Amino acid sequence: MRSDAGTTRAMRLAALIACLTASLSVAACTTPAAPPAPATAAPREAAKPAAEPEEESNLDRPIEELFAAACEHGTKTFECDDCRYEMGVVKVAAHLIEGGLIRIAEALPRTVDAPIALTGEVKFDERRVTHLAPRTDGVLRAVHVQVGDRVKAGQALFEVDSIALGDAQGGYLEALASRDLAARTLDRQKALRREGVSSEREALEAENAFAAADIRVRTAAERLLRMGLEPPDLKSLGSASRLGSARGRLVVRAPIDGRVADMHAVAGEAAKAGESVMVIGDIDPLWVLADLYEDHLGAVQSRLGAGPVAAVVSVKAFPDDLFRGSLDLLGTVMERESRTVKARITVANPDGKLRPGMFAAVRLGLPGDEQVLAVPRPAVMVDEGLPFVFVPHHGEYWIRRAVRTGREWDGWIEVKGGIQAGQKVAADGAFLLKSDVLRSKMGAGCAD
Repeated sequence: MRSDAGTTRAMRLAALIACLTASLSVAACTTPAAPPAPATAAPREAAKPAAEPEEESNLDRPIEELFAAACEHGTKTFECDDCRYEMGVVKVAAHLIEGGLIRIAEALPRTVDAPIALTGEVKFDERRVTHLAPRTDGVLRAVHVQVGDRVKAGQALFEVDSIALGDAQGGYLEALASRDLAARTLDRQKALRREGVSSEREALEAENAFAAADIRVRTAAERLLRMGLEPPDLKSLGSASRLGSARGRLVVRAPIDGRVADMHAVAGEAAKAGESVMVIGDIDPLWVLADLYEDHLGAVQSRLGAGPVAAVVSVKAFPDDLFRGSLDLLGTVMERESRTVKARITVANPDGKLRPGMFAAVRLGLPGDEQVLAVPRPAVMVDEGLPFVFVPHHGEYWIRRAVRTGREWDGWIEVKGGIQAGQKVAADGAFLLKSDVLRSKMGAGCAD
């Protein structure tokens, strides 16, 4: 009996343990999990804002839409003095056009030039340059100018001491003295002849002596002029005492107005007759001597028959500048080795940027056969890489319109799209309108 009772008690105890275990398991499943420790919590990324759509350029928006828009000031945007430029609209007063500050042009079909590219070298206009050299051997005693100086015709440039010149001056003074004596003798013989004291032979001899003395004076004077003495200096040679320390001193003066382009003059060095000491030239205009190949000679010669051919010159020193000129002469001799003819292009150089000796690229504008819609080059403005023109809308209001451009030639630019033939555009002075429109980039507008 005891064993049965013990067995029963053990069975009840096992059942109780099993119930407790089951209860704990249920509690563990139903208890919420503890939040993760802050130290191990992973950071969350901030939400990125949605990308805003790009604003449509006013250059491409329909004109009707732009002129119908209203601004925050309760008026049409194009009529608002503070906001119209944001729409690309400007107000052009009539006096700006009448006064010539803004010129109106039309987009019209024009013949495209067929340009020819040449290379050449910038040279002096040979009609406006001179090489100065002493006409007699000597020593440079004074130099009055430097390279780059502007000089006027007649201005003293340098001085040369010359023994030969001194001797020639002495010979001239001696000839003057002999002529003066011969003149006095002739006057005396004439007086005596009138009184019957002198014979006719003596009078004739006096006349011959004076004529010979006068020839010697003129010969001596011509010699001095050939040695480089100026006529005013020759006149001042009255006597040896007047020469003083200036005897043998040759003053070389500028024959033309110009600029000192080059010089090899140092006081104290020897100067040889005929050797260039200084170069004086005018650098406006200049020449560009370009090489024209044989296969282009016929076309250029034919076009030159109608007048000078338009040309554009560029140099590496100023890559953004274009120097306009005209081809006005072709050489008469073809170089055997290069098979080229020299073409002379005359170029204006008011700013002095071009310098003789520079290499130059030349583009000749020869008329072609193709016609395209074109406007004057100043009419096309660019903003952030987008070309546009200003066109009139109504009254004093103008608006900018995007255009697609193409080739450029002789002051014209091809328009492939954006405006139609006959459309009026602002040409010269269009940059004034652009300056007004670009105020929007400086923070002005409705938000003021």
